[in-house]
Amino acid sequence: MNDEKSVEELPGVGPATAEKLREAGFDDLMSIAVSSPSALIEAAEIGEATANKIIAAAKKLADVGGFLTGDVIMEQRNAAFKVTTGSKALDTLLGGGLETCAITEFYGEFGSGKTQITHQLCVNITRGEDEGGLSGHTVFIDTENTFRPERIIQMANGLDLDPNEVLKTIHVARAFNSHHQMLLIEKAKEITKEFPIKLLIMDSLTSHFRAEYIGRGSLAERQQKLNKHLHSIMQFADINKAVVAVTNQVSSKPDAFFGDPTRAIGGHVLAHSSTFRVYLRKSKGNRRIARLIDSPNLPEGEAVFSIMEEGIRE
Repeated sequence: MNDEKSVEELPGVGPATAEKLREAGFDDLMSIAVSSPSALIEAAEIGEATANKIIAAAKKLADVGGFLTGDVIMEQRNAAFKVTTGSKALDTLLGGGLETCAITEFYGEFGSGKTQITHQLCVNITRGEDEGGLSGHTVFIDTENTFRPERIIQMANGLDLDPNEVLKTIHVARAFNSHHQMLLIEKAKEITKEFPIKLLIMDSLTSHFRAEYIGRGSLAERQQKLNKHLHSIMQFADINKAVVAVTNQVSSKPDAFFGDPTRAIGGHVLAHSSTFRVYLRKSKGNRRIARLIDSPNLPEGEAVFSIMEEGIRE
């Protein structure tokens, strides 16, 4: 039974409603099961009772909402894949690399290596599992016009990969404002029907939100929208068993506790949503220092890596 037929067989979902749901991005049981009633009401123009009925049925069929014992979760954790950054030291800091079904946030000042890491991940994800990849494609949401195919070519050549073939696996979209950025996550879900998307890059996550919502009066609205956006990103990662890497800026004002401007933008909403938070800073020459600031299971620590013409290296 395919996903579309399953959606149409949910109680309260006829052909017309199913079509509206698909147009809004609700084209499988999981996306409906983890949705809110208000989202379905808006998408399909249905009543609240019908929306609740549809979601309940989808949860049951998709097996969502049940409890698992710790040993089962441990098995799932062991089955999670790690994607290499290109640096053994940085991989070790991250427990073996960037983890699937998780958001890894890289933040730091201009020139600290954030975008360089995202480009390297786009190349590495195309490699096989035995080489630290997932034989997958990338969705790259570019908010600051930072994507450079020339850099991908250099990095692909550094790994003896065909640059043109690597470029064909990267699906780039330029986000022109925060609303457009949020819509592109829905577009990314459509791409997964045609391509094995295993990496989602957001460079950068907060720049549009920071520019559009200025002052304390708009802070609550900004955080609310950012929170919704992050939930959509995490849902994308879970459904597609994908790696998510986002970049973030730092505050331009010195922090009262740390002295240097090392506080990431986004406040508690982003701090609690990112699974791993890595602060990057410049060192001598082409060297960079990465510090793991937050992780649910790894200790804080630092790693030194280099940004070479051929990519991220020791």
